[in-house]
Amino acid sequence: MLTHPMPDPVAFSLGPLHVHWYGLMYVLAFAMFIALGRVRIKQPHIAARGWKKEDLDDMLFYGMLGVIIGGRLGEVFFYQPARFMADPVAIFKVWQGGMSFHGGFLGVLLAMGLWARKAGRNLLDVYDFIAPLVPLGYAAGRMGNFINAELPGRLADPSLPWAMLWPGVQGPRHPSPLYQMIVDGLLVFALLWIYARKERPRLAVGAMFTLLYGCARFFTEYFRVPDWQVSVAGLPVSSGQMLSLPMIGGGIAMLVWAYRNGGKGVSETPSTAYSRPAHTK
Repeated sequence: MLTHPMPDPVAFSLGPLHVHWYGLMYVLAFAMFIALGRVRIKQPHIAARGWKKEDLDDMLFYGMLGVIIGGRLGEVFFYQPARFMADPVAIFKVWQGGMSFHGGFLGVLLAMGLWARKAGRNLLDVYDFIAPLVPLGYAAGRMGNFINAELPGRLADPSLPWAMLWPGVQGPRHPSPLYQMIVDGLLVFALLWIYARKERPRLAVGAMFTLLYGCARFFTEYFRVPDWQVSVAGLPVSSGQMLSLPMIGGGIAMLVWAYRNGGKGVSETPSTAYSRPAHTK
């Protein structure tokens, strides 16, 4: 059995300024977005659409706003409305943790919609481009949760070699943030990156990410203490699973649509209008 290392959530201090590991994980996530994006731009089927390094910098700014605002508001409305109603100022204390992936996902979708309109890009092309750049950033965020000793896992068999004693929680636990980092983050990234290396119908890559993450998150939720859960047909379904079910259903529906209507999707120029139909070949 292991014991949570309980690292100091403050990475270093500069006088009165305290830099938290959780915040550094977001810096790492944004840095990986840029690094992976530059690799992706060089892929032949992506280069054919005229993506540039300048696009990455611009998208990152919009994406940062979407992640932070959407992620925090998702935490407020999906998971802890009572806490934040009692202490509204806590909404702004993002360094203490508490960011909802599903809220951040919706925030990024909206932010990329605004960027696509500004840049004159087809919205579905934007989703396809950024989808493989997201999972590693998510993995970094889960490492931040682990350092903060957040999201304790469910009770684990003491004989499990990696069962962990969690600060402030009784009994050995599954280290669920590490599970989610590995499965929801690293595994989803590996599968999606391989899939996205080849030309796919428009929206297929974005749909595949939605489906893969939804399935991965639904699975790893079995090892995490739920924020809340409901009973469906007599079976407990956690908050994270409830929020992942629309992603699974939506991912399947979008994949079907993409392969029926998306075509090859590489022949249009970067000036394609935002509202132009997305079924070219």
